[in-house]
Amino acid sequence: MFIPLLIFIALIGANVIISVYLERKISAFMQDRLGPMEVGKWGLLQLVADMLKLFQKEDIVPTAADKRLFKFAPKLIFMAIFAGFAVLPVTSALQGSAAQTGLFFLLAIVSLDIVGILMAGWASNNKYSLLGSMRSVAQIVSYEVPLGLSVLCVVVVSQTLDLQEISYQQSLFSEETNYLFGIKRLGIDVSNVGGFLTWNIFRNPFLLIVYVIFFIATLAETNRAPFDLPEAESELIAGYHTEYSGFRWAFIFLAEYGIMLLVSIFGAILFLGSWNSPLPNIGQLKLALWTTGEPGSWASYIWGAIWLFSKAYLGVFVMMWVRWTLPRFRIDQLMYLCWKVLTPFLLVLLLVSTIWRVFMVY
Repeated sequence: MFIPLLIFIALIGANVIISVYLERKISAFMQDRLGPMEVGKWGLLQLVADMLKLFQKEDIVPTAADKRLFKFAPKLIFMAIFAGFAVLPVTSALQGSAAQTGLFFLLAIVSLDIVGILMAGWASNNKYSLLGSMRSVAQIVSYEVPLGLSVLCVVVVSQTLDLQEISYQQSLFSEETNYLFGIKRLGIDVSNVGGFLTWNIFRNPFLLIVYVIFFIATLAETNRAPFDLPEAESELIAGYHTEYSGFRWAFIFLAEYGIMLLVSIFGAILFLGSWNSPLPNIGQLKLALWTTGEPGSWASYIWGAIWLFSKAYLGVFVMMWVRWTLPRFRIDQLMYLCWKVLTPFLLVLLLVSTIWRVFMVY
């Protein structure tokens, strides 16, 4: 457990540097400008300068704020997000907590950030902060329903809450790779092919639609555009963290980019083959085997981490792409989409996934 802990501690810190720089450059490219260019080569040291500025800023606590809750809220938000990484498999043989109910733990522990967000807004004793935190809580609680239903579709088909087991079921090394989704019944044998053909979104056609809805729900869960109403600068200054500055604001910022990476890795594990290679075996060319490695080998450690984080950062990139492409929803449009579009649609997909599991496997 110690090695994955060190990996994720280093990753969360480095993720802010990578993600912020990427977002600035991606937004600049989309808006036909250059982005950061002054500090370091191509602006690579811009975030280092920003971090030095943040750490030197005065830690201001409003006079009328509830000081204990105000100081504790950013820590709670960060701890809830960081705890979610504990059950994520990094490779076929490297995982923090190999809990059989890891998926349930992840959903439960990450939901605690709602308490931290509400605490931050209420303790600030600022009407804009309180309104932003109430919006955020309403949004996150609402979109946890379609998020949970989309995850449940995978659980129904996979019949497990163990994230490592879900990863193995999408692997070339799984003995059940043809039977879990009834592929062999259709006369298709992918047991020796591997690659993207064993990913959940390809083995079960309905899970591709589920993944699209899962991605939409994660945008709302992370308060990313077009669901960034809790931080609508034109209406709420900065939302629930309006009164925060310096190191405490940096903690909230760290948690925001941390949850982006967390849900992207989570989506890659559930739908995109986890640490498995996207390259299939073609005849004597064993691409899937060579670029995944035998479980427990050094090749599996290296290739597994490369594929998992590549898929995760692809998801992060799409989140950034969406932010600089789509306009912000109104609050009524946001709730309508959740309760009257995504939730009913997912209930139908959950029924379809159940029928697929029963009919195709048994």
